[in-house]
Amino acid sequence: LASSGRAIADPPGLTTLPIGAKAPDFQLPGVDGKTYSLKDFAGAKVLVVVFTCNHCPTAQAYEDRIARLHADAKERGIAVVAISPNDASAVRLDELGFTDLGDSFEDMKIRAKDHKISYPYLYDGETQATSKAYGVLATPQVYVFDESRTLRYVGRFDDADAESKVKSHDALNAIEAVLAGKSVPIARTRVFGCSTKWSDKRADVVKSLARWDAEPVALEAIDAKGAAELARNSTDRLTLVNLWATWCGPCVAELPELVEINRMYRGRPFRMVTISLDEPAKKEEALRVLKEKHVSATNYLMSEASRDTFGDALDKEWPGPVPYTLLIAPGGKVVYRKAGAIDSLELKRAIVGQLGRTH
Repeated sequence: LASSGRAIADPPGLTTLPIGAKAPDFQLPGVDGKTYSLKDFAGAKVLVVVFTCNHCPTAQAYEDRIARLHADAKERGIAVVAISPNDASAVRLDELGFTDLGDSFEDMKIRAKDHKISYPYLYDGETQATSKAYGVLATPQVYVFDESRTLRYVGRFDDADAESKVKSHDALNAIEAVLAGKSVPIARTRVFGCSTKWSDKRADVVKSLARWDAEPVALEAIDAKGAAELARNSTDRLTLVNLWATWCGPCVAELPELVEINRMYRGRPFRMVTISLDEPAKKEEALRVLKEKHVSATNYLMSEASRDTFGDALDKEWPGPVPYTLLIAPGGKVVYRKAGAIDSLELKRAIVGQLGRTH
């Protein structure tokens, strides 16, 4: 039942593990190199299984709360394990607008290291068999089992992403009830978060890529005045500027990474601008490369006769070579500079650091 007392229905084709059911066993790899199953938590009076993931902003919002629960758990006879249910290949790029990492096992390892995740963080994205057995609707979703591994609670961790707004500590209340040998007052609550990315959604990913690849690509001239306007960034959007040229191998090689980044974040207050330093006579060649790489951003070709004049207008710290990448916050502050080929993860982190990780 929800907190309102009304029954909560599962979506068609998916059945959440019912209250009173036994915990399905699993054999899943963890980011720490170990393989885990139910027997690894046999000594716990309460087992808390949290289905969560890297990319979802709601899931990210609960990481600290899960960590605190885990830190206090062992001495109270509570075991906490997190499982990612998602097939990373079933996540569209535009669903990654609040993260620097996807949901692959390798990305999970990176996030665990970066965020010092100490609880077991397991990967079920390859077969999703465990997630299907538990009936995972979304991330995060919490399952609380008693000592006999009977399900006593399933649903949200609590009722607000922002801790300051939490009024109902649903999962924690359930854990306390189980420890005290009492019935759980509200055994099932609604789940709020990102829907589970089942493997059958891979087809949607393919369709979205085809749709984006078909977007028109244009190339317009920009002079020093236009460069100065970019530098001022009087818009409300974080602006990524990439200087490149067709004769620059690393420039052309990194265009697909920039396209991916643009597709990830352009649904937020973000825009990407490319500036080709090819000669005006090479416009068609530059446009051909942009079309080939599907760069459907705002694309310019430098028309200023003096590269120094153009460079001074855009960024006085630009040393001259390409590729060169800038991240300009609204108001004109440069928050990221990179001379040479980008580090994609580094750039994504800079972008998310400015845009924020929560919706």
